[in-house]
Amino acid sequence: MNGWLMAAGVLATLTALVHLFAGGRDVVRPLLGSALADEPLRTLHAVWHFATADLLFSGVALIALAVRPAPNAPLVLFIAAHFLAYAAVFLVITLRVGWSRPLLRLPQWMLLLPVAALAGAGAL
Repeated sequence: MNGWLMAAGVLATLTALVHLFAGGRDVVRPLLGSALADEPLRTLHAVWHFATADLLFSGVALIALAVRPAPNAPLVLFIAAHFLAYAAVFLVITLRVGWSRPLLRLPQWMLLLPVAALAGAGAL
């Protein structure tokens, strides 16, 4: 078993659950109660669930790859790269807004970046 990939998979799966439950309360409920026009509102709602599915499927894939005798390194690196990209998006957006203590305002990167690092270590 590849412990790095197992840790990445478990963390990605936990991130999906945090996204679904805490994020649903803090982000989706206010969004759905907003005055935003119906089409963009429903599109953002769907994208929210796309992200949840992506996080969950990536976590399950990493766990499945962790128990294989020879994980598929290109697939692991792809998953690591997309978690790195997600973390980078949150960091760039939060740093460009000009908030005080910006790294704590959108802390999603704190879960996404470790998944990328653990998966990358597991691929090596």
